[in-house]
Amino acid sequence: MTNIINDFNNSQLKKIAESRSFVVPNFRVGDTVSVKYKITEGDTTRIQNFNGVVIAKTKNTQTNYNATFTVRKISSGIGVERKFPVYSPLIAGIDILKQGDVRRAKLYYLRNLTGKSSRIKEKMDFDA
Repeated sequence: MTNIINDFNNSQLKKIAESRSFVVPNFRVGDTVSVKYKITEGDTTRIQNFNGVVIAKTKNTQTNYNATFTVRKISSGIGVERKFPVYSPLIAGIDILKQGDVRRAKLYYLRNLTGKSSRIKEKMDFDA
């Protein structure tokens, strides 16, 4: 049974990789990313950026086509979170702006912090 599911997952990943114009970067929890996603309003389609910190990521992001990641940003003093499917056709690109230096897999504690205390230390010694 698991072989059937794994085969289906792999076939879906191959199909998505062929149709996608970009490669998903290897980002981690704590990184500040810019997610470009397509918004359709009536007949027009535009690309909108969502810049924020990755606070959660599902396991096996590179091998599971149902994988998601959660991005949190502060907009007008209010915290906004959005959950993105990694292999969604609506995502036009993912850029890593900063790499964070964190020790946890889920950063849900950032929901209770405001101001300077909600900042994440930047990792300075990373390979670009």
